[in-house]
Amino acid sequence: MPDLESFRLPKPLPLESGEVLTGVEVAYHTFGTLNATRDNVVWVCHALTANSDVLSWWPGLFGPECHFDPADWFIVCANIIGSHYGSTSPLSPAPETGLPRYAQFPLLTIRDMVAAHEELRQHLELTQIHTLIGGSLGGQQALEWAIQLPNVFENLVLLATNAQHSPWGIAFNEAQRLAIFADPTYHHATPEGGAAGLRAARAMALLSYRSYGAYAETQAEPTDEKLDDFRASAYQQYQGDKLVARFNAYTYVALSRAMDSHNVGRGRGGVAAALRHVRARTLVVGISSDVLFPPAEQQLIARHIPGALYAEMDSRFGHDGFLIETAHITHLLERFHAYTFAH
Repeated sequence: MPDLESFRLPKPLPLESGEVLTGVEVAYHTFGTLNATRDNVVWVCHALTANSDVLSWWPGLFGPECHFDPADWFIVCANIIGSHYGSTSPLSPAPETGLPRYAQFPLLTIRDMVAAHEELRQHLELTQIHTLIGGSLGGQQALEWAIQLPNVFENLVLLATNAQHSPWGIAFNEAQRLAIFADPTYHHATPEGGAAGLRAARAMALLSYRSYGAYAETQAEPTDEKLDDFRASAYQQYQGDKLVARFNAYTYVALSRAMDSHNVGRGRGGVAAALRHVRARTLVVGISSDVLFPPAEQQLIARHIPGALYAEMDSRFGHDGFLIETAHITHLLERFHAYTFAH
């Protein structure tokens, strides 16, 4: 397994909010080898609580003998700024004070994340990206980047994402943040601050990531006699505990706010006009049971990107289907590449 690498931006990073981040570090992984013609680059943009080790969280799609096999591709995945897996985040010491910023970390947007990705791309001297791929928050980054630099990306794959974060999605995020803010330890500014609130927030989020059918299939009781201690209750608690063990409340707040900021039409004459800037061959994938990013959002993207193809997966897993249904995604990618090669 390749080691986690780190790149320090040579200059302060101006943020869309007007604030400036200094001493910005971007952690990243690369897998495979860049070929002689430097045309085998796959860049992965990760989702909310993931990290740059894409082989660990997208198995079946990335890895040996998978569609994106490091034996064939040079795969890059950068940990987004704001996330604590090595990149500058609310828990990173501020260069000015040597202390973490915690809740005082500045507002980040998707465009700020893309600006850091772009600095890393130039550092790695990757002039062309064969495939840029991302789902959910990762898809928001990939779409924004493909609009900004239409001539850099040959293929764009967007899964379970949108062109503008919806009032529905923002409301889900705000409900989760309210749970975090209601935890008094969040306001104490310690690495463990807000843990109980984060646990509740994750339990809320999971309801938007999965579906009614998925819970009915996996969490139903085997007996009609239960009065308490239901499997579904234990599952929510377990998922909350899992996230608290590997994440922190300050990062969760920062990244969920960045997701809320996503609107490719801002300053570009609207969403439709912005999407027309994309020049990459584009595959947009929706999931029939996704209640957080419903298929209508992906259909809108495909409708306005010139020549884009739309495909929809039937999945009982809801939004999380983009991480789970890798065999189906592989099939869609094979069809996409066959179509683009033929045309």
